[in-house]
This record gives sequence, C-alpha cells and structure tokens, in this order.
Amino acid sequence: MTTIFVCESSDLLEGGKGVRFPVTAGDQDTTGFVVRYGGEVYGYLNRCAHVPIELDWNPGEFFEGSGLYLMCSTHGAIYQPDTGHCSGGPCRGGRLRVIKVIEESGKISWFPDEFVRPARA
Repeated sequence: MTTIFVCESSDLLEGGKGVRFPVTAGDQDTTGFVVRYGGEVYGYLNRCAHVPIELDWNPGEFFEGSGLYLMCSTHGAIYQPDTGHCSGGPCRGGRLRVIKVIEESGKISWFPDEFVRPARA
C-alpha cells in the first residue's frame, strides 16, 4: 500500500502543535492531521464527531492547554489523543475518524483508505 508523506518526525513535539494535510473524505475536500502523544504519532480526520467542523483553534492547534487532550475549538468537545474517543462535551461516546499513519526513517506518512483519499487536484 502506498503511503503519502506528511512531515518530518522532528516537526511533531509531544503534546504540541499538530500538522495538517489535505485529504478528500467521501466527496468533500478537507484536512487530516497528525499529533504526537505518549511518544507515538496519531492521525485523524480534522472533523469533530459532534458537528463536522475542523477542530483546531488555529492551524495545527489541536491540544487544549494541558497537552493531554485534543479539543474542538467550537463546542469544547474533548478527545483522547491516542484513541480519538470523545471523553467530554457534546460528542460524548463519539470518536474522531482515524487515519492510519506510520513513522519511519524520520518521516511521517499516512495511508489512504476507502473513505479518506489524497486530496483532489
């Protein structure tokens, strides 16, 4: 399976700013993102489980102040960074859509699937 480069590993700091990348999800052009948490890299579709809007406050700002949770900037939904499960706010019980990612040789890449594909030109 072909992977698509997102960023250098050094671009992601633990609990810090994430990196956005363009995708097509279903029939919509949108973004995905990667963050580092617990020493691992996680990827998600940048779409809140409560209302399908982007999560980040400013581009790449996904973590709330403690760096322990991902937070939707609009309604305050709180997500576990390592699972995408909503643990508080209006999306309780929901989850972010996972985008499979890999980190190897100092690079982070993602795997397209049947729903999330490379962005249309």
